[in-house]
Amino acid sequence: MSLTLFNSLSRKPEPFVPLHPDRVTMYVCGPTVYNYVHIGNARGPVVFGILARLLRRHFPRLVYARNITDVDDKINQAAIEQQVPIGTITDKFAAAYREHMGALGVDLPDLEPHATAHIPQIIAMCERLIESGHAYAAEGHVLFAVETYPEYGQLSRRSTDEMLAGARVEVAPYKRSAGDFVLWKPSTPELPGWDSPWGRGRPGWHIECSAMCEAAFGETIDIHCGGIDLQFPHHENEVAQSVCAHGGKPFARYWLHNGMLNMDGRKMSKSLGNVFRIDEVLANHPAEALRLALMSAHYRQPLDWTEGLIEQCVRTLDRLYGTLRELASIQVGAGAIPETVESALLDDLNTPQALAALAQIAADARRASDDAERARLKSGLLAGGLALGLLQQDPAAWFARGTADGGLDAAAIDARVQERQAAKQARDFARADAIRKQLAEQGIEVEDTPAGPRWKVAAK
Repeated sequence: MSLTLFNSLSRKPEPFVPLHPDRVTMYVCGPTVYNYVHIGNARGPVVFGILARLLRRHFPRLVYARNITDVDDKINQAAIEQQVPIGTITDKFAAAYREHMGALGVDLPDLEPHATAHIPQIIAMCERLIESGHAYAAEGHVLFAVETYPEYGQLSRRSTDEMLAGARVEVAPYKRSAGDFVLWKPSTPELPGWDSPWGRGRPGWHIECSAMCEAAFGETIDIHCGGIDLQFPHHENEVAQSVCAHGGKPFARYWLHNGMLNMDGRKMSKSLGNVFRIDEVLANHPAEALRLALMSAHYRQPLDWTEGLIEQCVRTLDRLYGTLRELASIQVGAGAIPETVESALLDDLNTPQALAALAQIAADARRASDDAERARLKSGLLAGGLALGLLQQDPAAWFARGTADGGLDAAAIDARVQERQAAKQARDFARADAIRKQLAEQGIEVEDTPAGPRWKVAAK
């Protein structure tokens, strides 16, 4: 079974074949660290993190890079307002980003290049583009001359008029053409800057990723990932400057783009003011339910983000962890990922199909009566969950989530549930009902099952 990926460049599914059989290279556009990211920014890291795990299982070696953009006009503005160096801003929010991605079960990349650590490489790339006639210097700026790259627009499939409108192009007097974009720009004294052949300045956004990719992987990479909102102009500009800086060699062989999160049918974005900051969402919902929600639709499709979606994911995890709790006495070792789960992931990361396969395994396990079959299914449930970054907690920890913060602990709840059970057995139903009501008031649901009473934290 081979991996198939939908390549945004060709607009069709393609079998994945790495450039070098002994090494796969993958680059994911990371955050601009001037504030806490919103939950929509986590979709790419979650789904492309699943891809990274998949690639590690099927190829000898993966080198996975996710960058940090730590010089940017928004960062500069925040530093000026707070009267601190840009590093104070970027260090804080880069650390928060890692923490929040970790809470969502996102693995750290192999490489985490920072833009400010690649200034010499950025300057060198600008110089090469000028020497080859693809860029020019003007009034302290270096600009890419779009007309020198006839394939410009191939990735996003946009016309020249669409690209000019979509890029909100600044028609500056130093530009030869309105569509030319900035590779380097001058810095005034209050802004961060580095010495260059064109004066003290700082890089444009697009060339940062090209230079970091080149430093990490060389001229051509296998897979480049990011949100569909980055396809133009960011990724289109990356292609143009990288191909031209490398004498026409391809930049990225496969392009993968995830769909956006929507609120009320509109893309979630800071500019629209309809975002949920990730730190706030994590404070109010189980992280694993958020992870499940982010993979509940196919990664290329938009995803409607609602409280109902999160509640549904909590209930789904209740069922899956409930199955594992019922199988607690069944001992298993590390198992193979079920073929139904793996084949779904190999088909362009079809996480909804993989989740459906996981649900079917759990359903089969609940019906199974033979211990050997139950062990096989439990092993598959855990292994399939691991492939998706789910079901790795102890079931008791999942069902006890948040109890300590509310003044309860799992042992105390267990004691109350057993007290209720004893009251039922003594036919003191008024006492049993009173205990159940008290637990419900404290956010604990009790379910009577053939195997005995089970409890869980009620969904918020």
